[in-house]
Amino acid sequence: MKSFKREIIETGDGSKTFYLPQLDETYHSHHGAYNESLHIFINNGLKPINKSEVNIFEVGFGTGLNAILTLIHKGSKNINYDGIELYPVHLSDLNQIDYKTIIASDYHHVFDKMHEKKWGMNEKIADAFNLRKIQADFTVYDYDKKYDLVYFDAFAPNKQEEMWTLELLQKLYNACNNGAVLVTYCVRGTVKRALKEVGFQIEKLPGPKGGKREMLRAIK
Repeated sequence: MKSFKREIIETGDGSKTFYLPQLDETYHSHHGAYNESLHIFINNGLKPINKSEVNIFEVGFGTGLNAILTLIHKGSKNINYDGIELYPVHLSDLNQIDYKTIIASDYHHVFDKMHEKKWGMNEKIADAFNLRKIQADFTVYDYDKKYDLVYFDAFAPNKQEEMWTLELLQKLYNACNNGAVLVTYCVRGTVKRALKEVGFQIEKLPGPKGGKREMLRAIK
C-alpha cells in the first residue's frame, strides 16, 4: 500500500477524504468523513466512557481526524492516545483535504503538531492529551500497555482481511482493560462472530445519519 496513489474526494457532508483506486477504498466514509468519525468514535465511543483518564488505541491513524476530534470533545478527561499506522500520511498531503475548514481555529496548530511530531515518541501536544504515533504493522504488533477504548478504523475486511483475523482480535482483547469499549463502522457477520468468540459482548447501534445503517460497539 506504500506506493498506492491517493486521490482526494469530497464526501457527502462536504468534508474530504482520500480515495485509493487500487483498493477501491476510502479512508473515511464517502457518505461523510466528519459525520462518520464524530458519530462512531466520539459519540458512541469516547463520550459514554465514565473515566477521568482514558487510554485509547486507534487501528489506522490515517489522517488524524479521529485523534483531533477526540481532543476537541474529550471534556475533562485525560487522554493517552496511541495510533498505529504502517504508512503515514504526510502533512503536505493532509493540507489538500484541509480539515482545518471543519475544526475550530483554536485547534489548527494542534492538528499540525499531531502530524509534525516524531513517530514512536509519547508527547503532550495539548492540555491533558498525550499522543504516541506508532509506525508499525498491526498484524505483528505487540502491545506494551492496556487500553480503555479502541477505535478500529482499518480498511474493510474485503479490502484488508488480514487486519480482522480472530488471532489479532484476541491479542487486542487481551490488551484491553475490563470494561473497555471497541467501536467500529464494520458490522460484517464474520467480524461480529470473531469479536464474540474472543470474549467481547457486542451490540449494533444506528449508524451515522446519511451513512451506513449500523455500526458496532463491543465491550470487554
